[in-house]
Amino acid sequence: MENTSEVTEFLLVGLTDTIELQVPLFIIFSLIYLITLVGNLGMIMLILLDPRLHTPMYFFLSNLSLADFVYASAVTPKVMEGFLTGDKTISYNECAAQMFFFIAFATTESFLLASMALDRHAAVCKPLHYTTAMTAAVCVLLVVGSYISGLLQSSVLVAFTFHLSFCHSNVINHFFCDVPTLLALSCSDIFTSEIVLFVLASFNVSLTMLVILNSYLFIFIAILRMRSAEGRKKAFSTCASHLTTISIFYGTIIFMYLQPSSRHSMDTDKLASVFYTMVIPMLNPLVYSLRNKEVKSEVKKVIDKAKLSLHLAN
Repeated sequence: MENTSEVTEFLLVGLTDTIELQVPLFIIFSLIYLITLVGNLGMIMLILLDPRLHTPMYFFLSNLSLADFVYASAVTPKVMEGFLTGDKTISYNECAAQMFFFIAFATTESFLLASMALDRHAAVCKPLHYTTAMTAAVCVLLVVGSYISGLLQSSVLVAFTFHLSFCHSNVINHFFCDVPTLLALSCSDIFTSEIVLFVLASFNVSLTMLVILNSYLFIFIAILRMRSAEGRKKAFSTCASHLTTISIFYGTIIFMYLQPSSRHSMDTDKLASVFYTMVIPMLNPLVYSLRNKEVKSEVKKVIDKAKLSLHLAN
């Protein structure tokens, strides 16, 4: 029998202990979270209310916004609470729930980005067959499959992580509950959990990147074969927002996980994690709203209606 005490809560070290930075960081992250909420929930509402946006691309985009909203909400409010109150403790169950929702919807996002690449491939490479290739049933199947993949893989990782014993320490050297940081605290044999984490992470990145790279290889070939410069410009513009989102999302993953271990530092990883968990969910709706004429047009209509309502009220 092991002489261990059961951990009932964890202490998140957070981003900084400097008192002078607590209020400024709270204000900064509050603004980031507010923009994330307004941007993603606003995007979902615009797509639901405007019949012109009831297309496969915007169906995927609305689900991307939902995934961004959920996994940002799993992390950011707890970080803001730590800055505001100084209380950085998180209960055992809250830690498990935070990890579950973050992993589930971040994984879902990676599969949604791959699904959107397939959609762009069909739109550019097979425009005449687009409506028959990307039917409502196909789109729903891709989205549901993305959610199922995220929820299943998150369930497995959380189960393998929280079946371990935590007796060395309850201090998490991070600002949220992530699998590697929890494994570092365990006094159990973590070999199996590490293998499961490596296999699932490799599977997700390899599969989704393969789909994305393969889709865009054929897209670029199709664009280069177009005789019309206007046609090439139009085809590329349909992919620009998605390419920007992919670059931001996978660029951060590559920076965090594919650099030599000798170059890793916890402070650098924390800053990269801030970008990954908070900034990306804020940027995605901005990228799509700035680069899509339909979204900009609908946003302008909403603003004009709001101005008119205020004018009439006065």
